[in-house]
Amino acid sequence: MAQTRNLCAQLPLDLHAKVCEAREQSGLTTAQYITSLLTEYYAMKENGGKEVMMNGKTRTLAFQIDEDLFNRIKAHLERETQRTGRKYTQREFVLGLIEEALNEAERQAAEEAGQTAAPETSVSPCEPCEPCEPEEEALPPEKP
Repeated sequence: MAQTRNLCAQLPLDLHAKVCEAREQSGLTTAQYITSLLTEYYAMKENGGKEVMMNGKTRTLAFQIDEDLFNRIKAHLERETQRTGRKYTQREFVLGLIEEALNEAERQAAEEAGQTAAPETSVSPCEPCEPCEPEEEALPPEKP
């Protein structure tokens, strides 16, 4: 098993809530989820800013829309860019909508099929974070 080291960070409450919710949906532990996010981020960075799909396969989805709708989307992207302080892309926007709609449709289909989600546990969604201090190697006790 690879050696590991603890990484702690203070987050704004709204970001913490988003991370915890996404982690719960993924079914991963906090450590697994954050590792996955960071790995994906650095892979994307190495790929010139383009997202790398986990299976390495991508497909193009293209369609035409009415100019009024296009302008509304552009205005929304500009507002979100201003609000968040980072560029919000058409791709991000459309993929987010598609994933949200598919997740909801799949949830409804599962409910209709009589398959309900596992009951929530009383376990905290986030694992406790230990102080971020350099780890010291265990030394044998000194002899008198």
